[in-house]
Amino acid sequence: MALSDYIHTFGQYLFERHGERIHKIALDAGFTCPNRDGAKGVGGCTFCNNNSFNPNGPEPQTLESQCDSGRRAIAKRTRAKKFIAYFQAYTNTYADVAELDALYRHALTRHDIVGLSVGTRPDCVSGEALDLLAGYREEGFIVWLELGLQSAFDETLRRVNRGHGLKEYREVAVAARQRGIPLCTHLILGLPGEDESHYHASLDTVLDIGVDGLKLHPLHVVKHTVLANQWRRGEYRPLQREEYIRHACDLIERTPEHIMFHRVTGTASKDILLAPEWCSQKWSVLNGIEQELARRGSRQGCLAQGRFMEATDRTSLFGGKVGIAVDGKSAAECQVPFRHPAEEEILYAA
Repeated sequence: MALSDYIHTFGQYLFERHGERIHKIALDAGFTCPNRDGAKGVGGCTFCNNNSFNPNGPEPQTLESQCDSGRRAIAKRTRAKKFIAYFQAYTNTYADVAELDALYRHALTRHDIVGLSVGTRPDCVSGEALDLLAGYREEGFIVWLELGLQSAFDETLRRVNRGHGLKEYREVAVAARQRGIPLCTHLILGLPGEDESHYHASLDTVLDIGVDGLKLHPLHVVKHTVLANQWRRGEYRPLQREEYIRHACDLIERTPEHIMFHRVTGTASKDILLAPEWCSQKWSVLNGIEQELARRGSRQGCLAQGRFMEATDRTSLFGGKVGIAVDGKSAAECQVPFRHPAEEEILYAA
């Protein structure tokens, strides 16, 4: 068994939809953040050192060289021949729409780039930017908007100095999906002041608003952040590996099976990671999640509690039925292999 036997993964979907591996190439286009440049605040989020998820370091190469190096590394590891340009570092809609179009199209001109995934903040996505992304979908490209919500609790967002609240997320999420743009939402487990009740409530809120993909991350402590100072003073304790695996599996069980998991853990390089040490061990965590779901006899959507609906009841970007109700069943009653809804036409430009 593999993790994709228990979870509807983004990679699995791409392979089944397109018949070949398609991988993201992470890019740093040189954007900044309104929570750093003074527009919304200074210093950024208390946990943010962008190098923790930016593979190109503090001085990014040109987009061409990033695409070339990313392609070579991924192709060597996976033999993939097609890629999605993933604008990842900082806030990738924080510019005039003409500048955004020039950057995005520059990536899309490469023959083996078949789409875009754009990571950004909920308070930095204009209607014009959404129209731009929707236009790329109409041209036949894969397009995803990735919003870093992290938590649905405004108190938590203030505590970590996010500079936005749930209201901004709700507005952009609805506007994006109304335009047919698939939405992937990022949630962090282990934020200061939160426990499993917050994780479940944040997931429920995101599901109620409408979402197409999810990324789960453990909060890790990295150098040169406010959180690092809080951790040194004993004011913050990160989750232990077993805690994170348990919480992640709980959320996976509660997530309807049509929603794609783009990621179920996150890592930081050892040169900047302070704690917890296990956040440098991606495969240990992924294997742990797989083993825990197997131990439970469980899978994604098993405890979704009636969140499976007909598309006529809830707007779905993927058309047709979005699942089969399993309301009221326990995890033990859901011991069946994961079934990708292959019979349902997915309205995904590619």
